[in-house]
Amino acid sequence: MSKVLVPLANGFEEIEAMSIIDILRRAQVEVVIAGLGKKQVCGVHGVKVQCDTHIEDMKSSDFDMIVLPGGLPGATNLQKDESVQRLLKEFDDAKKQIGAICAAPVALQSAGVLKENYTCYPSFEANIKPEGYISNQDVVMDGNVTTSRGPGTALVFALSIVGKLCGEEMRENVKSQLLL
Repeated sequence: MSKVLVPLANGFEEIEAMSIIDILRRAQVEVVIAGLGKKQVCGVHGVKVQCDTHIEDMKSSDFDMIVLPGGLPGATNLQKDESVQRLLKEFDDAKKQIGAICAAPVALQSAGVLKENYTCYPSFEANIKPEGYISNQDVVMDGNVTTSRGPGTALVFALSIVGKLCGEEMRENVKSQLLL
């Protein structure tokens, strides 16, 4: 069974975080939710989430993938966090899977792990890098990095991760359960 780390910072985008966690768990992926600084974090719209653990305690060797939800200031909190930046570099060095949605690719860029082609929330590419930004795809995969645009693409993004980790049969099974 695959194991995925989802770091949550205050100001995370709730639709993105919950979609990623829910879809992956439906696919029988073990998901560990790690809070930045504390175990209870608050989303941009006031939804509070009790995390499983602290990001500082996480080791990349325990996981197959790390996935960052967006939202502001959640994404910039991920970008500034030393543990998140360390983990992103370790995942990339080990050629493990990395995912980010909405504004969260900014944290990948800071860590130096964002590949040539990516997508993000429209207009936010100015804060990341204009080169390689793809505006007309909901999900962009480049090497070991998968990116997506925002809340409205969260299900498609999560399903693409299921496809990478668990195969197309599981992705189609979960997709059909969602009536997509």
